[in-house]
Amino acid sequence: MQSLFPVTGNPADILFRIIDAEGSREYGTERVTQLQHALQCASLAEQAGAEPTLIVACLLHDIGHLIDPGANLARARGEDARHEAQAERYLKNWFGPDVIQPARLHVEAKRYLCATDISYYDSLSPASKHSLEMQGGPFDREEEREFIALPYAREAVMLRRWDDMAKLPEAITPPLEHFRRYIEAVTTVQA
Repeated sequence: MQSLFPVTGNPADILFRIIDAEGSREYGTERVTQLQHALQCASLAEQAGAEPTLIVACLLHDIGHLIDPGANLARARGEDARHEAQAERYLKNWFGPDVIQPARLHVEAKRYLCATDISYYDSLSPASKHSLEMQGGPFDREEEREFIALPYAREAVMLRRWDDMAKLPEAITPPLEHFRRYIEAVTTVQA
């Protein structure tokens, strides 16, 4: 799919315009908006002392939901819109694999955690359990081994855990602008 969003100009400006324009949408059936979710996820990574690349991956991991106008319609039909693949294609305009791959792998990280941590599945929200089924369900043993051997799989698992915690309607986070310095520090391609 060709994105309707620009790829030339200052990456932080472009990404912030998208998040400002589209981030007020609900995050699926969760009780937070896309913007609240992104800010919470990035804030949790920052509080944990994550590398700037992982903080940016946390901030932008769901950008595929925001740039794909058909994503909500697909979800309503019970289809997986593969927002992680949309994010990968779009983020390649500015970032290297240390940002892109944890974001791309965060859905697979959920499947991995459901297969390897019995309490993890029980901790998922109803919306995450529903999307898990659309995304293929928990990994089998071979898929577990293949996933965790991938470069950036461990970072994707960390992102995933923060992703799951980033759904609190009353959470207080820094504003979006706070994360500009991270984006500027890890941008690898000037579009």
